[in-house]
Amino acid sequence: MSDFSQQPKQRLRAELLAARRARADRAKADAAIVELLATLAAGKRTVGAYVPFSTEPGGAVMPDALAAVCDRLLVPVVRPDLDLDWEIYDGDGIPLGVRAIAEADLVIVPALAVDRSGIRLGRGGGSYDRALARVGAGALTVAALYSGEFVDVLPAEAHDLRVDAVVTPEGVTRL
Repeated sequence: MSDFSQQPKQRLRAELLAARRARADRAKADAAIVELLATLAAGKRTVGAYVPFSTEPGGAVMPDALAAVCDRLLVPVVRPDLDLDWEIYDGDGIPLGVRAIAEADLVIVPALAVDRSGIRLGRGGGSYDRALARVGAGALTVAALYSGEFVDVLPAEAHDLRVDAVVTPEGVTRL
């Protein structure tokens, strides 16, 4: 049982980040995650996705793999207020605005963990919670995770928004 609901978010974030840094299987896991995400993105008109940091699921190849299978890939640009603006991947760098994510058919967000109810634990800035609030009603929201990061229960607050599915190296789980 992985019930982290009573653990402080900051402590949980630190533990999860340390576990990610210690992973020896990241390249293999990233390849599996990217393959599954590309399958979800295939043929979609607009996909919104993050550009992974070195320890985030998907790795450096994720944006190119997604852009190759959808019509338009939107990637975030963090604004000074920590909200997310969006621009077209490999485009001209012109900001499309914070509401551009509402056009996406599929939105892939980073997470340190997700629980079985869809609660997502991010890095704590609230950027993706604000972006998820703008996603259109018909879009599928997905968090990419490494093995062991899909847990039973996480601490949750009123502003935490749920995702519809998780992708791990083992597969796609709809919530």
